[in-house]
Amino acid sequence: MDVDVDHYLVLGLPTGDEGTKLSEKEISKAYRAKALELHPDKRQDDPDAHANFQRLKSSYEILKNDKERKAFDDRLRTRLEQQRRQTQQDSRKRKLVSDLEERERAAFAPDPSAVARKEDEKINQKFRDEIAAIRAMHANKGEATPPLKTTNVSSGKGSTGGSDNGLDKDKVLKVTWEKVGPDYSPERLKELFSSFGKVEDVVIRSTKKRGSALVVMGSRDAVVAATGTTCGDLSNPLLVVPLQPTVATEFSSFQKPVEKDPMDKIVGKGYQDYEDLVMKKLQRAAQKRK
Repeated sequence: MDVDVDHYLVLGLPTGDEGTKLSEKEISKAYRAKALELHPDKRQDDPDAHANFQRLKSSYEILKNDKERKAFDDRLRTRLEQQRRQTQQDSRKRKLVSDLEERERAAFAPDPSAVARKEDEKINQKFRDEIAAIRAMHANKGEATPPLKTTNVSSGKGSTGGSDNGLDKDKVLKVTWEKVGPDYSPERLKELFSSFGKVEDVVIRSTKKRGSALVVMGSRDAVVAATGTTCGDLSNPLLVVPLQPTVATEFSSFQKPVEKDPMDKIVGKGYQDYEDLVMKKLQRAAQKRK
C-alpha cells in the first residue's frame, strides 16, 4: 500500500482533522457513491478503471477498520505537520532573501546629491558639445570661402587700435548666432552684455540663417570679460569675440585662442564691407557725443 495515498481523498472526503472526525456511516456512504461512479462496468473505455476501483476498495477497507484507520490518521497527521513546517520554512527563507536583497539595494543605491550632480554635469556637457558643434560648423563654412582681409576701421594714420574720431576698436565685440532658436534684438543684447559693463551701442545685421551684431562696450575690460563667454538662450547661444584681434583674452575650456579674427571665417563673404559701414556710423555717433 502506498504510504503517500490519502484514503479520505480517494473516497472524496475531507482530509486532515476533519477526516478524523468522520463517522463510519459517513465513510460507508461516501464509498457507495464513489463505487457507483468508478465501477468498471460504467467505464468500459477507461483502461485504468479496474485499478481505480481496486484502489477505492483498498482505501475503504483501511478506513472502516478502526486499528488501521488510527495508524493511518497518525501517519497523515505527521505528514501534514511536516508539510506545514516546510511551508513555514520556505516562507521564512523567502522573507530573508527579500530582506537581504532590500538591504543590498539600499547599500548600493546612489547618493541623491551625487545623482543630481551627475545630471547637472550631463546637461553642462551637452551644452558644451552643442557650442563646440556650432563653432565647428562655422569653421567648416569658413574654409569653403577665402579668408577676408581685415581693414583698418580707423581713418587716422598711425592708429594702433583706437580711433581718431573717438571710437576705440578695442571696445567693440562681434557677436553671432544661428537662426535656430529665439532671435536677439538690440535691447536683448544690451541687457545680456550689461552684466560685463556699460554698453554704449548695439548694431544688428540679420539674414535668414544667421544673425550678427557689433556691441560697443564702455571699456576694454568689459570686452575682455565678455570675450569667450557663452551667454544667451541655451537653444541659440551667442558666439562672442573681440573686434580687435590683438585684445588679450582668456577663452573658455572649449574655445582655443586664435591669431586671426575668427569672425572673418564665421560671418562669410560680404561682412567686411558691412562692418566698415557700421564702424563709420559708430564713429560719427561718437563724434556727436563729444
